Amino acid sequence: MRSPKWTVRARAGKVCASRREPVLMSNDLCFLSATELRERIASKAVSPVEIVSAVIARAKALQPELNCFITLCGDEAMNAARDAERKVMAGEPLGLLHGLPVTVKDIVNTKGVKTTFGAVPYKDNVPAEDAVAVAKLRAEGAILIGKTTTPEFGSKCLTDSPLFGRTRNAWSATRSSGGSSGGAAAAVASGIAPLAIATDGGGSTRIPAACNGVVGLKQSNGVIAHSQALDAFGNQTYVTPTTRTVADTALMMQAMAGEDACDPWSIGVPVPDFIGTALPRGDLRGQKILFCSSPPGRPVSADVAAAFKASLERLAGLGAELEEFSGEGYDVEPIWRAINHTVWRSRFSKLVAEHGDALSEAFVKQIALATNVSGVDYQEAMFARTALFRRVQSLLARGHMLAMPTITRTALPIEQDLFGSIEIDGKHFDSVRPHWFPWTMPFNMTGHPAISLPCGFGKDGLPIGLQLVGRFRADAELLRISALFEASSELLSRRPN
Repeated sequence: MRSPKWTVRARAGKVCASRREPVLMSNDLCFLSATELRERIASKAVSPVEIVSAVIARAKALQPELNCFITLCGDEAMNAARDAERKVMAGEPLGLLHGLPVTVKDIVNTKGVKTTFGAVPYKDNVPAEDAVAVAKLRAEGAILIGKTTTPEFGSKCLTDSPLFGRTRNAWSATRSSGGSSGGAAAAVASGIAPLAIATDGGGSTRIPAACNGVVGLKQSNGVIAHSQALDAFGNQTYVTPTTRTVADTALMMQAMAGEDACDPWSIGVPVPDFIGTALPRGDLRGQKILFCSSPPGRPVSADVAAAFKASLERLAGLGAELEEFSGEGYDVEPIWRAINHTVWRSRFSKLVAEHGDALSEAFVKQIALATNVSGVDYQEAMFARTALFRRVQSLLARGHMLAMPTITRTALPIEQDLFGSIEIDGKHFDSVRPHWFPWTMPFNMTGHPAISLPCGFGKDGLPIGLQLVGRFRADAELLRISALFEASSELLSRRPN
């Protein structure tokens, strides 16, 4: 399938000439966007076999250091790639993601492929069917190459578990990849696959996206159907895309979005033209962006503050009007915790009673803390969730978009304990969640779309993320603004070593 223009070689580091044309080496192929790979597959410039072979080889090479996979599907992926190549050569109709490699967080069901939830008691669990989001990607021709790491049931902002150990940051082996979708973000950032399915219950897509310098979107409630939510009506968790570019996020959204009978919030929600809208066209004139660096009392590192200021200047340079808003009333971690810990206690108290020795201390401790939350506490938290939604709605009636740092400092040390202190610019604070990611949890509870975009680097050489929040179900417009912001910098040219 190679055209005369390109020669693809499986081994990186070899330079081969072909008709004096440029050579695309394995690692270069791995770092191409899904959007570009899609075009090359359609034009027969590159084969799905070559792409999948390259990313599987890269996954195997980097796994010992990154530890971002629980399961690799090498043989199955290569068989699917050969079938995808056959369809291209036969001129058959191709799906939106035909031949493109994708990873799936190991908390999301995959038919016939182990889904462990990051927990030892589920180490041999094999689902009988795909989650709806996975099924949609497969229907469009995506090829599953592996299941990425997650802490037990996605229960914390760090990616480690007794099942597999710790997942490392794509930019530094001494730092965490964040969590709970740390494996997804590390794999995308390091060039293993351009597309990843993650999940987000309090920042679990956006936190690792910021830590690893990739794009992490938590879409509006109902835009992507969630078939594994046990409480579909009170749910505040999301199955989400993680990619290296905004255009690739739009590509995933186009494939994953759409109503399904399993999710009441998805019914009747239209699917816009995510791909077309997300092109970096026009400017931000006429757009008002409200910004806040942190809720009162929550520190932000000097590096993050500087990158946030520079990001606001870039948005203003694109024509946006900026206005600061008060963070008073947005420090919502206790409300988020009351809801989530009650859900976790309902789901996992029996598992802890039967398999506590096989589970992490942090997971068991979180379930134990839920015993202190009464039914009245839970319902009051749900009342507060509604009030928070209305507060965000009032802000977005004044402005078109909200902006804030995704997290308050760069990636935490690899040995960080969820219940340990967090260090920010030499000062130590007593709890990780409210001090590291105060701005991600609110939008899980309100359902507004929120995206983390790479916006700079700290003095430690690690990525920093900007979070933009859009109006409810205005996900396509959020992607448009994100694409303009992305195009205004040179950050896409930087790769981890």
